[in-house]
Amino acid sequence: MDALVAQGQFTIIKQPLGFIKVLQWIFAIFAFSTCGSYSGMFKLSVECKNREESNLAIEVQFDYPFRLHQVYFDAPTCKGENEERLFLVGDYSSSAEFFVTIGVFSFLYSMAALSVYCFILEKYRENNKGAQIDFVVTAVFAFMWLVSSCAWAKGLSDVKTATDPERVITLISACDEPENRCREVYDPKVSGLNTSVAFGFINLILWVGNLWFVFKETGWMAAFAGTYVPSQEKQPAPDSFGQGGYGQQDPYAGSQGGYQPEYGQQGGYNEDGGYSQGYEQQPTSYSNQM
Repeated sequence: MDALVAQGQFTIIKQPLGFIKVLQWIFAIFAFSTCGSYSGMFKLSVECKNREESNLAIEVQFDYPFRLHQVYFDAPTCKGENEERLFLVGDYSSSAEFFVTIGVFSFLYSMAALSVYCFILEKYRENNKGAQIDFVVTAVFAFMWLVSSCAWAKGLSDVKTATDPERVITLISACDEPENRCREVYDPKVSGLNTSVAFGFINLILWVGNLWFVFKETGWMAAFAGTYVPSQEKQPAPDSFGQGGYGQQDPYAGSQGGYQPEYGQQGGYNEDGGYSQGYEQQPTSYSNQM
């Protein structure tokens, strides 16, 4: 175990690719824990005309996964000591369980990805296969966070409505009688559920943002950034200086007119101290001119 830790490349956590995975791991925990561990309650009061038949502290408890149609409570009928059993309305377990499931799988995948980054980063980057798989999975999770967060936001709104004491009072038959008095005593606290929705959309932002950092590891960026050069415009690179280099003939040499110096001329100083050139022409003497 110590050897494995010693071989780890934990500096990747300081880089955006690894650091954002740590954030995804943390916020995934916050998202599914705030929703999956919720338990709430509210209280009602039914005061009958005959005080002995009243119940001033009806307590209703509900929790995750919010199958409210299975939650019941007993309320007085204000007709003797008889009570009626009433059930809440709605089943919102599908959206809540879907949200928690995405949170749990995001937590597991983030932890697995961090392990790969820290211990087998070379294999992850080998042939870009690991990065490409990571990109696809990240895109899937980003989409799932969008769907699950929106679904749970709608489900939470319905849960708030179904557990509103004023709405639940309408289910009690005794409250329809004007001589009886029904009122709410304690509202449910749903701040934790509101936080879970916020964490869901924070996870959505994190996973969408992570797409860019994983995309840079895939090698696809070079393909998008490159420019296409038509084949007829491509010129082969010279193999040596002899091709298209110093070995080319002077285009001005040959049959073209103009001055063509002879690099083979000979010149030097003679015995008399004068400079002689190797021209074949004989200089005209001054004596003949005179």
